[in-house]
Amino acid sequence: MPIQSEQQRSELHKTIWSIADDLRGSVDGWDFKQYILGTLFYRFISENLCAYLAEQEGDPSFDYGKLPDEQAEYGREETVKEKGFFILPSELFSRVLETVDKNGMALAENGDDLNEILVRVFANIEGSAVGTESEDDVRGLFADFDPNSPKLGNSVIERNKKLVTLITKIGALDFGGTFQENGIDAFGDAYEFLMTMYASGTGKSGGEFFTPQEVGELLARIVIGHRTSVNKVYDPCCGSGGLLLKFAKILGASNVRSGFFGQEINLTTYNLARINMFLHDINFDKFSIVCEDTLKAPAHWDDEPFDAIVSNPPYSIKWEGKSNPLNINDPRFSPAGVLAPPSRADLAFTMHMLSWLSTEGTAAIVEFPGVLYRGGAEGKIRDYLVRNNFVDVVIQLPPDLFFNTNIATCVLVLKRSKSTSDILFVDASGEFVRADAKNKLSQENIDRIVGTVVERTEEKNFSRLVSNDDVLTNDVNLSVSSYVEKPDEREEVDIKALNVEIERIVAREQELRERIDAIVADLEG
Repeated sequence: MPIQSEQQRSELHKTIWSIADDLRGSVDGWDFKQYILGTLFYRFISENLCAYLAEQEGDPSFDYGKLPDEQAEYGREETVKEKGFFILPSELFSRVLETVDKNGMALAENGDDLNEILVRVFANIEGSAVGTESEDDVRGLFADFDPNSPKLGNSVIERNKKLVTLITKIGALDFGGTFQENGIDAFGDAYEFLMTMYASGTGKSGGEFFTPQEVGELLARIVIGHRTSVNKVYDPCCGSGGLLLKFAKILGASNVRSGFFGQEINLTTYNLARINMFLHDINFDKFSIVCEDTLKAPAHWDDEPFDAIVSNPPYSIKWEGKSNPLNINDPRFSPAGVLAPPSRADLAFTMHMLSWLSTEGTAAIVEFPGVLYRGGAEGKIRDYLVRNNFVDVVIQLPPDLFFNTNIATCVLVLKRSKSTSDILFVDASGEFVRADAKNKLSQENIDRIVGTVVERTEEKNFSRLVSNDDVLTNDVNLSVSSYVEKPDEREEVDIKALNVEIERIVAREQELRERIDAIVADLEG
């Protein structure tokens, strides 16, 4: 049964949940997620490497894991050149798994316990890329997986017991069929399930907000439109890379011709983004993820412009703004003639993305609703965006979609080359289903929104085209509610029928009065 089947995917999720449940206790969910993801990643790159070498040999039955380390060394240089890393046969996940006994301990032939083995293996994997083109992409991938961390237990014995549980249960995961057929989808799906599972429990992922998968699909499909391929995809606040990888899922990785580019300020989440790329079989030469503050030190000057930009930037965070005199002359921010407020960087991110958008490109950005109507510097930046015909679509999303907030966010769609001078406003606030104590976009919801945006269709109480001039006249207010009327949900009243009923009630009232008067008169007489 293929991994794509819902039944097998459900079983995979149950197993992952049980692993997390077994390991939770003294260590919080986020820390254990790091260990689960790290072990999952270790298994993936081991099996991925074996599959690659079998393919190079032209023999599906070739078992790299059975080669002596000395013989495998001859292919180290070529393997690193192609895959970006190298693993000795003795250090593959499957071989390390063999050192684990049934009593909850691991002991290698040289006497090393599992924690010592893993420290050495992880160091050797990362070290294999030193001095090569893949060094930056591989360095620190296991930085958040410390086999000797006291978080795993107060003693070596306690830590090893947890590590044994972890590696045996990850090793027992059934990804279905052969690795070549199903492994990539299975590992990627397992990663996404873990991220969602912990984000739904904590509200965020590793200190950074996590964008639900269905919102990622919406953004990617809006940006893709009718295209069957894009050149380069970019996210300046990429988190764990989920928005970037939506393009690989929808178009196929080979149809993102020049690769995936992202920047992330949080070190832990940056490591996860690179792991996520590998888990989805995006090779090191097809992605560039950099750890740095995008507004202060953008890393991809040599790679812009980008055909496709998607992002869910942090809402209303502080930035240097005008306190750094270099910002007003920065080519990313200077065209608007004003900088975003120092206490609200939302439109600084927006201006950055617009600056790096190609002539024929599209950007879809999740925005905090206040940026659509607040005055001051933000109003002036909106004036610049609308007056220069860069705003293509504004979408009002439903409330309570995101794990970290229940506010109703918006999507701002930008283009540099529009054929019309109007803006499509879409009220999708009612497009959701309730599931797991959160609102979610169903496939039907996504299809309706995307269809409306791509075809630029108008529908009463849902979407409306408004000229740029009308928006400018309205104080450059981009709030959807200012242009799309809500349906009148008041009950319709039949006036004629109501008048007949009133006449009947009045007549009945008169009749009762007359009877009461007659009874009173009779009593008095």
